[in-house]
Amino acid sequence: MTQYLTYNISDVEPYINWAYFRHAWGVGNGSSEAARQLHDDAMTMLEELRPRYHTHAAFALSDAFSDGDDLLLGSVKLPLLRQQQPAKGSSYCRSLADFVRPLGHGEPDKVGIFATTVDRQLADDHSADDYQHLLAVTLADRLAEATAERLHEEVRRTIWGYAPDEHYEPRQLFSEPYQGIRPAVGYPSMPDMSINFIINDLIDMSQIGITLTESGMMVPHSSVSGLMLAHPRAVHFSIGKIGEDQLADYARRRGMTVERMRHFVKTAERAQYADIQQHRQHCCCHAAH
Repeated sequence: MTQYLTYNISDVEPYINWAYFRHAWGVGNGSSEAARQLHDDAMTMLEELRPRYHTHAAFALSDAFSDGDDLLLGSVKLPLLRQQQPAKGSSYCRSLADFVRPLGHGEPDKVGIFATTVDRQLADDHSADDYQHLLAVTLADRLAEATAERLHEEVRRTIWGYAPDEHYEPRQLFSEPYQGIRPAVGYPSMPDMSINFIINDLIDMSQIGITLTESGMMVPHSSVSGLMLAHPRAVHFSIGKIGEDQLADYARRRGMTVERMRHFVKTAERAQYADIQQHRQHCCCHAAH
């Protein structure tokens, strides 16, 4: 059963990773005058946001097996990709499916499915001023990620409860000292935006205000979706370059043509590139003023 959770800004604020916020603005490690001014402006805006807006999460814990490079989540199949070249220092090509118990090997494993977002109007309400709008957008991105961090902590300690004695300060979580991983859709280990359609079928993201475009992108843009895996040896990794043979096999398992599958994978690459370019352009414009 899916749980839908609402958080106050103050609930998730301690989980904001300010290093990524500064990176989005290109202001380095935070010691410069520009970085200090930006942080002061962000804190002023957060003070305004706290009583007016919320963040939201959806989470479901599913029985799961792996079947080759596919995950079986209850009655739903979620195909995944595998590295075609092992990571440096490794001789093994990884898939996220490797961290879930194989079909036919005892009792079902568990996999978490999640999405987090912010109130849709949070950034829109600050659109009259370019700098304030970009500040709101970058804060919204961080708040969505912070909500995922807060949710993941609750999942490990209570909702799933596989690490009930875990205790870290929010700042410590940024280095991921805990057991398990939280791979997100569109990121290196799941570079296929169409997975969002499967996740939406499982947890109905509309219940927390998320809609999907034809390309599988989430609206609001400041949203995160993905899986939570508890295997003690689970690690993040990048699929890397997807060969034509694997793309064809993956398209077959996803029930799509190769060209349509290529579109969804490329959409993820373009989205990440566009984010980088947008932040750089706006930062340059702000610096010029």
